[in-house]
Amino acid sequence: MKEIKGWLYLLPATLFLGAFLVYPLVDVFIYSMEEGYNFASQTYMGVGTYNYAYVLHDSYFLQALKNTFILVMITVPLSTGIALLISLGLVSIEKLRDFYQTVFFLPYVTNTLAVGLVFMILFKKTPYSEGMVNLLLNFVGMNSVDFMDGPYLAKMFVLCFYTIWVVMPFKILILTSALLSVNPLYYSAAKVDGTSRFRTFYKITLPMISPSLFYLIITGFIGAFKAYSDAVALFGTDLNTAGMNTIVGYVYDMLYGNSGGYPSYASAAAIILFVIVLTITCINLLVSKKHVHY
Repeated sequence: MKEIKGWLYLLPATLFLGAFLVYPLVDVFIYSMEEGYNFASQTYMGVGTYNYAYVLHDSYFLQALKNTFILVMITVPLSTGIALLISLGLVSIEKLRDFYQTVFFLPYVTNTLAVGLVFMILFKKTPYSEGMVNLLLNFVGMNSVDFMDGPYLAKMFVLCFYTIWVVMPFKILILTSALLSVNPLYYSAAKVDGTSRFRTFYKITLPMISPSLFYLIITGFIGAFKAYSDAVALFGTDLNTAGMNTIVGYVYDMLYGNSGGYPSYASAAAIILFVIVLTITCINLLVSKKHVHY
């Protein structure tokens, strides 16, 4: 009777996950295997892996894959590291700590497109202005850079900078809370033993906040792989022309963009993204068994 009661409690969540998570995933996988799918007549020519072969040889997808991986590899470690440094500074401040936490958290609750507009004002060159960042570069004797419409590395720098700016407030909030929850008796004992600050941080602080760090790294990887609105906020909806598309942007374009009407290609790209995220998540879970202390 108790087991039946437990399953009844789980039933609403199970039905919800099945309807909105498992079923769509299975449906997308089926679409990805249907070759020559006709959106208008809802028919297809056969079943196979052609859609995956097409996507993996599509130059737009390969560019989106490259952009996404660069974004992930740069923004996740940098945003986490900078957030940890800022959190350590906030913890050491007793007065006005709540005020500073609120200030650092403001970008997280600000509309993404609004933040993108501010970044465009900072970086975009116009016929009337070089942009604030270029004015600063000129002030120190450097040449102007067309960050928004110029070289690929310049555009990628702006996208990474923007992404770090947007995700860092949440990480600061989580890490500050984790640091404040560490038992001060550990630090008192280390101080009595004459332990250096670096060793105290490495041997006490990091292990104690490792669950929060691991959570931020996992969610950071997943969020960065799903990036799309950040690029749209900076470079507009035609990301292929700008060379700044992401995997999620490619999926959207295949469904609704200029090359839209190809749900089989979009489904194949979505499944590839799912496999990539699942693989990296599993790797992180394996690593966490040795380095995360609960």
